[in-house]
Amino acid sequence: MMALDHRPELVCPAGTPAALKTAVDAGADAVYCGLANATNARNFPGLNFSRQSLEQSVAYAHECRAKVLLAVNSFATAPGTQMWFDAVDTAAQVRVDAVIVADLAVADYAARNYPDLRLHLSVQAGASSPEAIRFYCREFDIKRVVLPRILTVAEISAIHREIPCEIEAFVFGNIGMMAEGRCSLTNYVTGVSTNMDGVCSPASAVQYVEEADGAMSAQLGGFEIDCFAAGENAGYPTICKGRYRTAAQDERYYAFEEPVSLNLSSLLPDLVRAGVTALKIEGRQRSRSYVKAVVSAYRRAVDDIMDDRVPDLSGLLSLTEGGKETQGAFKTKKWR
Repeated sequence: MMALDHRPELVCPAGTPAALKTAVDAGADAVYCGLANATNARNFPGLNFSRQSLEQSVAYAHECRAKVLLAVNSFATAPGTQMWFDAVDTAAQVRVDAVIVADLAVADYAARNYPDLRLHLSVQAGASSPEAIRFYCREFDIKRVVLPRILTVAEISAIHREIPCEIEAFVFGNIGMMAEGRCSLTNYVTGVSTNMDGVCSPASAVQYVEEADGAMSAQLGGFEIDCFAAGENAGYPTICKGRYRTAAQDERYYAFEEPVSLNLSSLLPDLVRAGVTALKIEGRQRSRSYVKAVVSAYRRAVDDIMDDRVPDLSGLLSLTEGGKETQGAFKTKKWR
């Protein structure tokens, strides 16, 4: 294994202040989080930060020489757009290290009012071409782009040569079949938008119904989107990873994609050589134990690679969805 010439930043999830502390203590270079409202794309009950807890968390991270990135990455909706602008104000006032933006108006507000505030372009913006990325850099002085999970390593390398900003890429966690920032499935059945309200499969719309034979069906907004045999563990219902009955009712099948997690541990050196500056772990809705395990494993992996050692990431499979992992489109593009 050839040692790398620059150390990538390890960007880790924090759904709560406790998870932020856990991530920092486990070796995160940067932690991303959101405020407890619809301004971020993980607006779940019990998650996220108040202004006070964000300020305290920023202080703790900075004491440990870690960065805090605030996700203001859902799309602002009228007539409540001021909430997104207030989130940017809060970010500047508590001195986060960067704000992750997707909406054009939010990016414009931040660039005009806080020219010294570092801006990162969220994967929710769906910018996957050099032309789109250069537009955001030119208009809003974007310093880093989080690339969608639809690009191969070769394509990332080609984009890197044509853009003036840093690149952040996902390396572990959730991977869906919808293009980021374009998912309308949950909105179709519940009226709540992932991209505008920050909620995929809102808990208030979820029901589990036990059937006569002991089987369990999972429903979202009145639609059955998964079914489990008696004694089978039921997963959290999302439309894109649900199982559906055939017309004959004798078979269950995944219409879109099976539950599986992205794991690019074996591609880390290739990603860094392709120009990736920051390696991102998904999972703000995950537990502290999950955060500790994944961040610790990737911290060791990055350090091993930098020292020209072969990393051991064999334990990560137990933390994937359904015990399954994929490299998605990063190595090859073979869609179902």
